[in-house]
Amino acid sequence: MDSSIKTVEAIEVLQEISDAVVLLAKQVSSSVVRVGAGRGSGSGVVWSDDGYIVTSNHVVDRSDSVEIGLGDGSTIEAKIVGQDRETDVALLKIEADLKKNGLVPIQRGDSDKLEVGQFVLALANVFGDRPAATSGIITSAHRNLRGGSRWGGRRMWFAPMEEIVVTDARLNPGYSGGPLVDAQGRMIGLSAAYAFSRGLAIPVNVVKDVAEKLAKEGRIRKGYLGVMLNEVELPEESAKQLGQGEGLMVLSVSPDTPAKKAGLAMGDVIVKLAGKKVENLYDLQRLLTDQVIGREITISVLRSEKLQEFKITPSDYVSQ
Repeated sequence: MDSSIKTVEAIEVLQEISDAVVLLAKQVSSSVVRVGAGRGSGSGVVWSDDGYIVTSNHVVDRSDSVEIGLGDGSTIEAKIVGQDRETDVALLKIEADLKKNGLVPIQRGDSDKLEVGQFVLALANVFGDRPAATSGIITSAHRNLRGGSRWGGRRMWFAPMEEIVVTDARLNPGYSGGPLVDAQGRMIGLSAAYAFSRGLAIPVNVVKDVAEKLAKEGRIRKGYLGVMLNEVELPEESAKQLGQGEGLMVLSVSPDTPAKKAGLAMGDVIVKLAGKKVENLYDLQRLLTDQVIGREITISVLRSEKLQEFKITPSDYVSQ
């Protein structure tokens, strides 16, 4: 085959791919809004027909008012329904006719079925009247991030996070809170940050679970112990005995908390909760769900390299 014919065919293929990406961006852009809060701004995703919008919590955190930028350049005030700092998800609500304002709830995919190498498109609406997009592939479909060294994520916008979607799509300022979609335009993640030359997104299945709880109760209930912790390596003999290499050392115990009442002390190393291994902050966060609030469970610690068990009744983290 003549090389010029091959070149023409290759160009046609590239043009088809380009047209497909343009069409995809146009399709999804009607589900993406600008979220303005205080001095900062980000993006948001139209979640449902009744005016719910999801965004990254760090975009609206500690803001008294939130403004949504619509496709025609106009703005509308939004109510903060609920926030969850641990997953970096916030739920907003606007009182507006979505169709009249050119908005369409986004289609949702299944983040449990993501594959490394899968094409993704990240969208944003930084200015409120025109979309922005970057593309890439998934480089890690289910990666756990340990986050900060302090339980509760008070000093950082994220705490240990479960099964983050990692891509090589560049997330520029303003992309936080925007959707990460697959080739069919289905949302598979909520863009959260750009670090280490990688885009980080909250899996859509996590967003769905959090959004449902926030819509119902306005908050996420989590178990609370009342300790500050640091990840440490276990002594060799203890590691062999327990079958794990790390645990969480207690740096301090707050007064009148479940940990204080249970008898935990500074220097204890937590290794199990309710019979399940605890090697890092992510493990602990995963176990301290609303299911353990008010329920007596066993906490296993190393004290002077000796394994001891205590009974502890986690309280509601939000109420502290």
